[in-house]
Amino acid sequence: MIEQTLTIVALNGHTAHLEAQQKQACEGCNGRCGSQVFSKLFGTEKKTLPYKFDSPVEIGQKITLSLDDSYVVKHAFAVYMLPLFFSLIFALITSELFLLSEGWQILAAIIGGMFGFFIAKTRVKSLKHDIKVIKIHPISIPLTQIDGD
Repeated sequence: MIEQTLTIVALNGHTAHLEAQQKQACEGCNGRCGSQVFSKLFGTEKKTLPYKFDSPVEIGQKITLSLDDSYVVKHAFAVYMLPLFFSLIFALITSELFLLSEGWQILAAIIGGMFGFFIAKTRVKSLKHDIKVIKIHPISIPLTQIDGD
């Protein structure tokens, strides 16, 4: 199980929009790692996850969610392996069956990769996530020290 603690940033009825907090590992390198470089290139806009709760929650409350690991493996297989598989199959078919030149094989591999990408895209949309709420953390009251205590 993969667990993540998220913060409620917006409410829409019983649907809460959750936002993940930055991990400690991401703060350690001060922006010199590959993750930080790519996030600067492609924007730092944080995505929110909508989730419908049965019990009442408030903005600022922290929620711990879990996701089954098998779903991550299924998604990874679909996204990485299907385009590669179809690319190789299309290239082999043009090479062995149609006896076409290398340029046509490359074009067939590109078309096969795009075909695999579109199949992966539809397959990932059809996979269901089994996200479970592990814990709803209570909102803590900030404590301040009073002089003389």
